[in-house]
Amino acid sequence: MTTAPTSVPRRRRGTLAHLLAGVLVTSSIAFAASPAAAADETITVNFSNAAGTPSYRASGWIYGMTENASGPADHFYTDVRFRYMRAGGAQLDSPGGWVSGRYQRRWDATLAQARRTLALGGQFVILPHDLWGADGFPISRFPGDSGNWSDYDAFLSRLISDVRAAGITVQWDIWNEPNLSLFWNRPQSQYFELWRRTYQRLRAEFPSHLIVGPSHAGVPTTSAGWWTQYLDFVKANNVVPDIFSWHSLPSDPVANVNAANSSLSARAIAHPRPYQINEYGASNEQNPGDGSWYIARLERAGADGLRANWASAGNLHNDLANLLTRNSAGVHLPKGEWWVYRFYGSQTGLISSVTPSPAYDAFATKDSGVAKILVGGGGTTGNIAVNIQRLDTTSGIVQNNQVRVLAQRIPHNGGGAVQGPITISNTVVSLSGNATTVNLPHSNVDDTFTITLLPPSNTGFISVAVAQHSQQCLDDTSRSTANGTQQQQFSCEGGNQQLWSFVPVTGAADTYTIVNQHSGKCLDVNGVSTADGAAVIQWTCNSGSLNQQFTLRKVTYAGNDTHDYQLVARHSGKCVDVSGVSTAAGALVHQWTCNAAAQGSPLNQTWRLWGR
Repeated sequence: MTTAPTSVPRRRRGTLAHLLAGVLVTSSIAFAASPAAAADETITVNFSNAAGTPSYRASGWIYGMTENASGPADHFYTDVRFRYMRAGGAQLDSPGGWVSGRYQRRWDATLAQARRTLALGGQFVILPHDLWGADGFPISRFPGDSGNWSDYDAFLSRLISDVRAAGITVQWDIWNEPNLSLFWNRPQSQYFELWRRTYQRLRAEFPSHLIVGPSHAGVPTTSAGWWTQYLDFVKANNVVPDIFSWHSLPSDPVANVNAANSSLSARAIAHPRPYQINEYGASNEQNPGDGSWYIARLERAGADGLRANWASAGNLHNDLANLLTRNSAGVHLPKGEWWVYRFYGSQTGLISSVTPSPAYDAFATKDSGVAKILVGGGGTTGNIAVNIQRLDTTSGIVQNNQVRVLAQRIPHNGGGAVQGPITISNTVVSLSGNATTVNLPHSNVDDTFTITLLPPSNTGFISVAVAQHSQQCLDDTSRSTANGTQQQQFSCEGGNQQLWSFVPVTGAADTYTIVNQHSGKCLDVNGVSTADGAAVIQWTCNSGSLNQQFTLRKVTYAGNDTHDYQLVARHSGKCVDVSGVSTAAGALVHQWTCNAAAQGSPLNQTWRLWGR
């Protein structure tokens, strides 16, 4: 592996290892270093330089979908603008696959996952080597052993027939990490023959399908070695892949693409062409800080990225490649890095230019009425000064030379579940020369930050509401869009059914209508009732209805957080309350007399609003 040159943002050094479908390779290890000493750095965003719209290059991963493709829930994919999944049944039956006479189970999983990937709007990258059985488990034979290709030809005929019968279009990643003995324990010349035969067969059978390779365990280089030997072979034999691929674990995608361009140019291989870094993010880089850095660097490099998956023991086919965790009931919950991808997926409009610092980079976009900056970086701590320039070239954000700056932190939380981004400041600032600087206190190396720029008149906010007795979220029951649906608490899974827009009520301090992001309907006390136990429902928003207006009353009690509030119905003076102080998922929400004495007890009336 190569390290990034000093002219690009530095990375923490991590496990120098490679992966296929969660199988760890321990052939070479560099031990993780401690974060660098705290230092202040500056990145610059210039909104006058804008080109192209986001294509969400980084929103792909290896596996992470259940064997039968029934989970995780759709919103975990659609909320992050899911683009790619790469799979082929690894770890199912061990040993499994064609060489062990257990092809069918792996194919069934592959087909189910491919169909759901396509239904979710993603592209599926099929891994024939997994279906063969070369997923890190010692296998009895490899294609072409002793010069005999008949078994492999029969396997390829079966796989081609199955793909054709399924009627699906896939990308073909012929063989993973053929430069590592764990996945290709044979001479390089035998692999080259595998590539030639497979490429020619696939091109004849599926002329419109894209071929990906070599999925090199390492990064492109211009010096003599396995990568350049591969380039020489595919050029000489007219079997150049449609998409060149490699693994960045860890490395810098920008440096990788520069080296790839140089090595292709030296051989007159046409480029620019698609590049796919189809494993990025070593195991100790899977956190908000590093994940957001890779997003920024992939976008800057113009390369598509598929996030690595280090899972095993039944977790490979689940958990969205470690972006999710599960509670004791098996419900998927988002980790901090999933929230990074969710913010990334919300960035629309035009991409704006960013000048990185040694340790930090960012991805910035501007759209009508909003501009967003995902700050990425790791390996160090200290103040990040984000110098934001040319806000006069945004649309509908600047009013009277002012903008609203919403800065949020996305915590790593030690790799545990994260209920939502945490607002650290929400202020109106006056511009100087159409510019301002936002200072972000980066004290936890694994955390990251987002900045949202809004008109100063936009005084609302979006947040989850977490019941403090149960740590479950106020939830639109069954993702309903119907009037009258009683709301519930449910495990905090990050979907729009648990995100609420708090829209200020004119002339009433700290009072809001609360609009569900999924249904577009307002939190409402049923029938304008003033009685204890009246259901808290959703209903079509009706401006002026006091039973749809809620005052945020700050909660103060020992150990509380600054984001804790009671939601007090304006018409009744009663609190939004989880019935019976239940901690069960699905417990219904109603109004009840507020416990005004303690303002924090019972905690089933205390809601943590991370977004305020």
